[in-house]
Amino acid sequence: MKTALMVAEKPSLASSLANILSNGRSNSRKSMNSACPVHEWSGTLFGESVIFKMTSVCGHVMTLDFNSKFNNWDKVDPEELFSCPTEKKEASPKLRIPAMLACEARGVDFLILWLDCDKEGENICFEVIDAVKSSMKRSGEVNRIWRAKFSAITSKDIKGAMERLDFPNRNEAMSVDARQELDLRIGCSFTRFQTKYFQGKYGDLDSSLISYGPCQTPTLGFCVQRHDEIRRFKPEPYWVIQVTIQSKDGQDVILNWEKGRCFERDASNSLLQALKKQQTATVVSVTQQEKSKQRPLALNSVELMRAASTGLGMGPHHAMQLAERLYTQGYISYPRTETSHYSDNFELLGALKTLQKSNEWGQEIRQVLNNGLTRPRNGKDCGDHPPITPTMLASRNELDGDSWKLYDFIVRHFVATISKDCRFYSKTVTFKIGSEMFTYNWRTLIDAGFTAITPWKALPKNELAVNFERDEKLNIKDARLTDHMTSPPGYLTESELISMMEKHGIGTDASIPVHINNISQRNYVTVATGRRLVPTNLGIVLVHGYQKIDKQLVEPTMRSTIEDQLNLIAKGEANYDRVLRQTIEAFRQKYLYFVKSIEAMDSLFEVSFTTLAATGKALSRCGKCRRYMKLIIAKPSRLHCSHCDETYNLPQNGNIRIYKELKCPLDDFELVTWSTGNKGRSYPLCPYCYNQPAFRDMKKHSGCNLCLHPTCPQGFYVNGIASCLQCDNGVLVLDPSSGPKWKVGCNKCDVIFHLFEDAHKITVEESKECDCGAQLLKIEYKEERTRLPRDLIEMTGCLFCCEEFGYLVEKFRAQASKPVFNSRQGRGKAKHKGKGKPKPPKDKMAQLASYFV
Repeated sequence: MKTALMVAEKPSLASSLANILSNGRSNSRKSMNSACPVHEWSGTLFGESVIFKMTSVCGHVMTLDFNSKFNNWDKVDPEELFSCPTEKKEASPKLRIPAMLACEARGVDFLILWLDCDKEGENICFEVIDAVKSSMKRSGEVNRIWRAKFSAITSKDIKGAMERLDFPNRNEAMSVDARQELDLRIGCSFTRFQTKYFQGKYGDLDSSLISYGPCQTPTLGFCVQRHDEIRRFKPEPYWVIQVTIQSKDGQDVILNWEKGRCFERDASNSLLQALKKQQTATVVSVTQQEKSKQRPLALNSVELMRAASTGLGMGPHHAMQLAERLYTQGYISYPRTETSHYSDNFELLGALKTLQKSNEWGQEIRQVLNNGLTRPRNGKDCGDHPPITPTMLASRNELDGDSWKLYDFIVRHFVATISKDCRFYSKTVTFKIGSEMFTYNWRTLIDAGFTAITPWKALPKNELAVNFERDEKLNIKDARLTDHMTSPPGYLTESELISMMEKHGIGTDASIPVHINNISQRNYVTVATGRRLVPTNLGIVLVHGYQKIDKQLVEPTMRSTIEDQLNLIAKGEANYDRVLRQTIEAFRQKYLYFVKSIEAMDSLFEVSFTTLAATGKALSRCGKCRRYMKLIIAKPSRLHCSHCDETYNLPQNGNIRIYKELKCPLDDFELVTWSTGNKGRSYPLCPYCYNQPAFRDMKKHSGCNLCLHPTCPQGFYVNGIASCLQCDNGVLVLDPSSGPKWKVGCNKCDVIFHLFEDAHKITVEESKECDCGAQLLKIEYKEERTRLPRDLIEMTGCLFCCEEFGYLVEKFRAQASKPVFNSRQGRGKAKHKGKGKPKPPKDKMAQLASYFV
């Protein structure tokens, strides 16, 4: 019997697909990586019996990166990134997705790809194909690899896709490869240069990365452009004549001045004085016109993001994450689509009937069904996916707060698209007072139509309806002049920014929320009330700097031109290599000019930011000049020696303090400690060794808990205790700087032991090992503070095996139910001696678990 391997984009999607395709008869088992289960069942394919295996990936299998040689910021000129080699690397090495796919594909006859049906999905298709093609059975059949096209996780869509299998689209996959390479080369080259340049000069940038992106930067440019318009705006005074009349039934009615406003105070006063001489207002005309408010177009990704930001208070990135989750759970159709038009064969009635039992909007839906469906408006058919619609009924109890709000909006919008238009009467009464004309307007509802299901679009209910007759004269109750000032436009809302990005071709429906999220995460804009995007000082200076050097770096036209070329690749109408070569060379020339002209941007930074020499506070001594270095607290935290003009990176997101004025034995730099709090990670480090490792096997950005110095009292060899109980390669190391709240932490993962609080001294006994392979600890207390049993002030024992230590040790963060010692990786000292670390005897496993579970 032949075998077919099916691959979906996520484990949850694979489970749903398997359940539908097998009619609930699939069996599940773990794959070799345990993260992507495998579902198996028997069925038919092309008229013959087949065993199906359905598994998944977790997004992209591979990611594009530079060769390791070119990932060193200190040794590689950023210009080299335009031409240096790149390679595909595993996107999630710990999951071992390629190996898992190859294992499951061993000997299979067919591969059926159920990846998301967009360009990114096509790209992942070929990543999967590359991982499995050498493992598949070499049958004589040419068509062994198939592509399933679907837009919703419903039985009809999925089984229909199985009956209409197609082939993966190589051109669309190549367009994604081209975009990845362009963004990598262009973004990294500019980002590395300007990050090193400006962080090496200024101390209060408050950003770990001064990034450039071909889409990200024009997105920021729109926000700064609006900021500049606000700053340039000069308010002007104007005046409005406001007249209040009294209707015949005694109601006060405020009239609108037909001229709107006047910018000359004297002229306004003259008009007001003339009006005050009049006693009545005469009705000149009464008009009534039936109007309608159109039902919305079918929902696409851009409109969903706009509505989520404006009406639901959700950022576009968060909204699309929720939409993806609702899709994989089967509640809505595929949420990444540009189409706003239902196809002729779209089953609107069936989709509507699935929702009518809801307690939330069931009554409105039954009303639509009773009145008959209205033909949807003709939107835009982009040929990618159908519009976003609900595919399954959900209740409030099934979804969390934000997911429910988004789902509720999608349902209501869908019902609105096939409801009647909202109809109303628009009434206008025109009055004449002296030589001036005034009006009064109100609307009367005829048929709520679609606004019954979308109340946020309903007509205002506070409009005052008053009956007036032609030539009727009404008493003027009040006439006054009101002062006003013209106001600037507001900062861009996320909704407005999304519209601008769509108009100028910046990003895709999938990447637009990512770019907006990036400029926020990198401290270029802040999200203010009303989800308005206010540029920070850094964002403003960057955009103004690009405009001084090369306006095209920040204008949307450059990126939209690139997107047009990428779309031609996807259609097979442009040569992949030629587009890459020409675009990369164009940006390489721009980069060279940017580097040559960087002083133009630097002059703006000088005005807005403080130099490193004038920033921070003295903390520790430099090992070269013995003068104090300053700690720069603003992101990224670092130490700067103004005498040597050297800057040393530090670990981020923690507190940095001097450590007892102790020096590193290798370079004389004073040690500092990094800590994330009493129950967080901490370790001492040498600023110089952290940036320039002294030993070949020591990685950059390593603290003393990874240092291979054989005798340093702060190092890995002296303070290492045992292999980590949680991870494969970590070692538990005593933090000698943590007393009196002593800590032992893994130098690889987040396992932390809080132990022997208030102890005067803790040392690792170099020559004494427990039977389990861990080094013994010597605990010393002062007599008045001892916590040891029997009021002892000194005791030596094993952290894991000594029963008397159990109540003095507490484990935090990651935790194994049964701690396992890894015999392959002993403590550094044991390894240095050539000895392995034995596993603890079996009878000790339960004992250790009882201490730390």
